[in-house]
Amino acid sequence: MNILLLGIGNVLWADEGFGVRVIERLQKSYRFPDQVKVMDGGTQGVYLVEHVQAAEVLIVFDAIDYGLPPGTLKRIENDDVPNFLGAKKMSLHQTGFQEVLAMAQMLGSYPQHLLLIGVQPEELDDYGGSLRPIVKAQIQPAIDMAIDYLQVFGIKAEAINRDGDLADPVLNIQRYEQERPTADAACRIGDDRVLQVEGFELRPPQSSDERTVQVDVDYRGKY
Repeated sequence: MNILLLGIGNVLWADEGFGVRVIERLQKSYRFPDQVKVMDGGTQGVYLVEHVQAAEVLIVFDAIDYGLPPGTLKRIENDDVPNFLGAKKMSLHQTGFQEVLAMAQMLGSYPQHLLLIGVQPEELDDYGGSLRPIVKAQIQPAIDMAIDYLQVFGIKAEAINRDGDLADPVLNIQRYEQERPTADAACRIGDDRVLQVEGFELRPPQSSDERTVQVDVDYRGKY
């Protein structure tokens, strides 16, 4: 059977990156048989459809708003999964994974077995932030839950200690946390200070049509 372990989410928004961090741990610490694919899906959205279609067994790791206490780990299976996926869409252009599953089903190739392992986030609105400790502590329990599930299909995971960085070292959680700038150097919730920098001037709209909002920013080389 083709098996896909898929982590989705955005590491730039604190606990939203839980699924990706689970995959990072899996890639560093475990080896699986050839029919098992371990994949960081990030925020690829619709581009994940072909991978979902190819999987007979799909395990998804994500940050899920269950309405439970932060750090709560919960598993959902099969037909119930699409109702829970995704704690937060980061933009209107990011296709939710619910839509990805719907597309795979519409195209006629859908996983026979589907497991969602999700954690209740504590904080999402922290740009550049890492997982909160209560959420990070659930990475290994989420992996253990997936490994137990895979035993049903005769799949065993081999524990290893892979030295070195991932394929993209920027995504290494230790480096990510150590190199984060301070809040004074980089605002974490949206930055209106740029409008206060000398050299930027906001001008009133030129048109009398109130339905059109125009902001004319004059850059004078002093940024």
